[in-house]
Amino acid sequence: MHTTTLGRTGLRVSVAGLGCGGFSRLGLSTGKTAAEATALVRLAIDSGITLIDTAAQYGTEEIVGEAIRHVPRDSVVLATKCLTVLDGAPTTAARLAESIEASLRALGTDYIDVFQLHGVSPERYDRAMTDLLPELIRAREAGKIRFLGITESGGNDRSHTMLQQAVTDGVWDVGMVAFNMLHRTASDHLFPATQAAGVGTLVMHAVRSIFARPDFLAASIRELAATGVVPARLAASDAPLDFLVHAGGAASVTEAAYRFARHSAGVDVVLFGTGSADHLRANIESLNRPPLPAADLAELLDLFGNVSGLGLESPKS
Repeated sequence: MHTTTLGRTGLRVSVAGLGCGGFSRLGLSTGKTAAEATALVRLAIDSGITLIDTAAQYGTEEIVGEAIRHVPRDSVVLATKCLTVLDGAPTTAARLAESIEASLRALGTDYIDVFQLHGVSPERYDRAMTDLLPELIRAREAGKIRFLGITESGGNDRSHTMLQQAVTDGVWDVGMVAFNMLHRTASDHLFPATQAAGVGTLVMHAVRSIFARPDFLAASIRELAATGVVPARLAASDAPLDFLVHAGGAASVTEAAYRFARHSAGVDVVLFGTGSADHLRANIESLNRPPLPAADLAELLDLFGNVSGLGLESPKS
């Protein structure tokens, strides 16, 4: 497993991170048992993954806690989160403190490596700074969390407005950003700033339904062609990204998407969700492969450089 340093945290982590939410929630969303989900997390660790990202909202903290119970605590980097709106009301400092304590109990640990405010929209950022940041700092000073993180709201903040502000404030050690081959706006609008500031980056949405479903991808590209965002000739193709799949390139569009995200400047860790051992192994293999050929990247940018907002679909509640 290839490793990297997560920004200024100094944490040495795997470039592949296990996401415990998303569509699958470690397989729980598709009928897997808690024991099967726990075994999947253990397989990820045995395969070299050292960063595990979960959240109270996902309902998987206990599974992660059980999976890491028999490994040295310093061999894994745990990231979890709390929403800034709970039960329809803005999260208070007291509720945040309760969430941190609940996550510590569920994970079975004395400290959380990266505690993140979850899905912060631009309009909620100022309140997060004034009302919630002081509580995070108190928890850090008490040794309950090591580093502060913040995650954007994906499709609701396509220009990364919140994270652009967060980077300049200098208090956030890690940011989670939506980024993929058809939503590469962070390369222009965010990653230069995170690199300059030493803010670690966790990438979500590197691969979502659009890259795994040829029909969905083709239909989305046709819509873009109809509005002139991409060349009109792409509307005639049922496989508009298949130029990436060839003997010297990627084995599949999904693999290409993982390799694109993994080797983009400014990306530290690419998160992926999974519900099966085979899928987990395949994703790790993709993320350990080298960059896409330069000619393929150039064509990708030429055809889709003006595209944004695709591949950000969210799981149904």
